Amino acid sequence: MKPIKEQSLAELNETCSAVRAKIIDAVSHNGGHLTSSLGAVELITAMHYVFDPQSDPFIFDVSHQAYAHKLLTDRWDRFETLRSFGGISGFTKPKESPFDYFVAGHSSTSISVAVGAAKAIALKGETRAPVALIGDGALSAGMVYEALNELGDRKYPMVIIINDNEMSIARPIGAISLSLSNAIAAPWFQKIKSMIDGAISGNETFQYLAKRFEESLRLITPGILFEELGLDYIGPVNGHDLSSLIPVLTRARAMKKPVVVHARTIKGKGYDIAQGKQEHWHGVGPFDKESGRALKSGGEKSATAIYSEALLNLARENDKIVGVTAAMPSGTGLDKLIEEFPNRFWDVAIAEQHAVTSCAALAKEGFKPFCTIYSTFLQRGYDQIIHDCAIGALPVVFAVDRAGIVGEDGETHQGAFDVGFLRLIPNMVVFAPRDEASLIDAVRFAAALDKPCSFRYPRGSFGAQEAPFEPFELGKAQWLRRGEKLLLIGYGSGAAKALKVHNILAQNGVNAGVLDLRFVKPIDKTALAAAAENYERFAVISDSSVTGGVSGAIMEALVELDRLSVKIERFELPDEFLRHGATRQVEESLGLSAEQIAKRLLNG
Repeated sequence: MKPIKEQSLAELNETCSAVRAKIIDAVSHNGGHLTSSLGAVELITAMHYVFDPQSDPFIFDVSHQAYAHKLLTDRWDRFETLRSFGGISGFTKPKESPFDYFVAGHSSTSISVAVGAAKAIALKGETRAPVALIGDGALSAGMVYEALNELGDRKYPMVIIINDNEMSIARPIGAISLSLSNAIAAPWFQKIKSMIDGAISGNETFQYLAKRFEESLRLITPGILFEELGLDYIGPVNGHDLSSLIPVLTRARAMKKPVVVHARTIKGKGYDIAQGKQEHWHGVGPFDKESGRALKSGGEKSATAIYSEALLNLARENDKIVGVTAAMPSGTGLDKLIEEFPNRFWDVAIAEQHAVTSCAALAKEGFKPFCTIYSTFLQRGYDQIIHDCAIGALPVVFAVDRAGIVGEDGETHQGAFDVGFLRLIPNMVVFAPRDEASLIDAVRFAAALDKPCSFRYPRGSFGAQEAPFEPFELGKAQWLRRGEKLLLIGYGSGAAKALKVHNILAQNGVNAGVLDLRFVKPIDKTALAAAAENYERFAVISDSSVTGGVSGAIMEALVELDRLSVKIERFELPDEFLRHGATRQVEESLGLSAEQIAKRLLNG
């Protein structure tokens, strides 16, 4: 393939077709973010044609749409390893390539990164220009406007490309707006404007008339918000037309000021089966390219589906049950509740801080809000959990989806930290179900609790239920097996794994006990005191970080009980960011499969 900057327009279009084919082939085998990446192919190709990825910071918001960028840099021959263990990441990753400027996996950070980069470039006296690609959905987060507010004041040179593939930004007047914006951005117009500004600088009447004329132009453009923030705006432009994109981006860069380029694109462009507003094609597993059918069968019911059904049934019984999710209605299972109770359940878009605080007010007014958010996304609302919910002891329920190892999305999505960051908050109850029956009961238990609480559950299914179900009692653990000398203490999915470890040990003549801790806050000190009396070794098993995690909570309790003589072995996620790959492969790479844990305990 010829270098991008040496290609003709016809060759560039052929390159885009080749890139699309490569993306569809890789994602059909490995899964990944399909429609967002297909929709951004021409945008990214134009970025590479106009800007220099070796010097200009290329900043991708979320970066799940950056597959074309990877293919156009140094990863064409490795792209079939996308999201596989040891292969290339589904997100930008500087350790993977010097062409990836910044780690990204969460939304709405790109403009802040670009502003920081622009400050550094200015301090160095360089002429490089950051270029940020951000989707329209990411514009719902407050962080974007914090960055735009400073940028409008500081005027650092950069280009912000808005990839508008779902929301309509003033669609009825797009053609008029494009003509006006292109004219306003053109060098000849800018020069005339500067001359006129100088000519009328001493005449207040002319200044007033000129200002009113400019304001009138802005009122019929969709870029009024950006213009009012002090940023120049161009668009909307067809995001799939390189003959339009390249001149617009070239002009935007030449302006040497902050410029917003608004590009309209179609999700899934080039793959008819997935094209358009089809949420389930955003992130997909392996599928057949010809039919679009998923290659994996449905299998066991997922924890998310179990939670969704349990909450829906409870909402039908109790009209005080309400809830929110932040831009992930189908991913969290709240889509079914939003559909049936649109006035009681809401998708607040990518706005986790707002989601948490709005739930606090709902609780204040006597409702029972379920704030349903992925583990790593809940990190974005942490101050609001403390300040707005916990201090006032408001009974908000945090249903923490995607807890533990989540697989192919890697470092930015592995749900390792929620146990640690939630259990240190006063007034917060922190617990976890281990199987389907206990998750259903967790929903009812949380609904009846009069203080803030959180419970976590994994991506995918729990697996078989190997122990009798007992309803939750605040701060009470559950004995699953009685044994001798060695006690396996599991938490959440770790309790289910502890039962598997128990079975392997039993086959090797070791009769271990199994305790489902259930609560890390308040922790069951009575059960731990009894366990310390009857067992010599504790093996703590959980799918959360070892730092500030379950074993830490147990050791703190043992210190208070003066029972530290027991030996504690910890089988939790290490104090590091976990690589991407199939969950089983990641687990085995850490030595945390049931078989590996059993072997280590037998050899210990």
